[in-house]
Amino acid sequence: MDYNMLNTEETALKIGINGTGLVQRASIEDIRQDAEQAALEGFDSYWLAEHPSGGFDALTVLSLVGATVTELELGTAIVPTFPRHPMTLAGQTLTAHQACQGRLTLGIGLSHKIMMEAMGLPFEKPIGHLRDYLSILMALLETGQVSHQGAHYSCEGTFFQKPAHPPEVLVAALGPQALKVAGHRTNGTTLAWVGPKTVASHIKPKLSQAAERAGRPAPRILATLPICVTDQPDRIRTLITQRLSFYAELPSYRAMFDREGVEHPGDLALVGSAAQVSDQLERLAAAGVTDYAASIFATQPEEQANTRALLTQHIQH
Repeated sequence: MDYNMLNTEETALKIGINGTGLVQRASIEDIRQDAEQAALEGFDSYWLAEHPSGGFDALTVLSLVGATVTELELGTAIVPTFPRHPMTLAGQTLTAHQACQGRLTLGIGLSHKIMMEAMGLPFEKPIGHLRDYLSILMALLETGQVSHQGAHYSCEGTFFQKPAHPPEVLVAALGPQALKVAGHRTNGTTLAWVGPKTVASHIKPKLSQAAERAGRPAPRILATLPICVTDQPDRIRTLITQRLSFYAELPSYRAMFDREGVEHPGDLALVGSAAQVSDQLERLAAAGVTDYAASIFATQPEEQANTRALLTQHIQH
């Protein structure tokens, strides 16, 4: 597919904030304030990642935030699967979904081999793990019951209540097999470090085909990339690469960098003048991204203000 030949007609793109930059502070109050500001500015959603060994639980934080921030979709992007039994995660998710008044979206993912091994967890047959995991997780979220015997997990159980309105589930999926599983079993995918060319030529076709074959609605594609409106784009891209170079070394992300034809994290960032960043947002929408979770990378108050101002101009209501 020639990305330049894609339809460039304006496409509705939901805009949210990714608060993961605050996670290392491990402050519920900081996250709450950030989410409250996002709600005041009219953003559609607020997303929070969970570092596997960071000791700051995303679902617990969002449960507390959701008690007072009632205007936003609240989502995890992502919670790693290997450290949690799927029945445990299903129970925690439904509890958090209730605390958030039915506005929670669960984003999950396999994480990375190096991170799981640091926890002493084997990272073996990840696709088989994911299939078994979703067989249990989705059954419990959708019906409150499960009976599953698999190679990786076996589980029998009934929750106290059947969920009235189950939360949506997104799976971090990059490879063909993971995209097939995500499209067949869930509401879509949540992406990091994936550019528009790769979304259009790889992510969307494989995900949509799997969803269609399973008789599911068109899947969501949530993308997170750094963003900054600035008059010093080269400096910002260099800083992003310097501070986040680790991601380019992870095999699953490296494959996406190579597909996109870029070398460094800074190359994927949405950076430049307001007009240039606006064009980059429109490229994501044209490629098939349905939701963009902005990870604002600003080094000056003016950059922060200008970036948020541009994002609010793109919010669709």
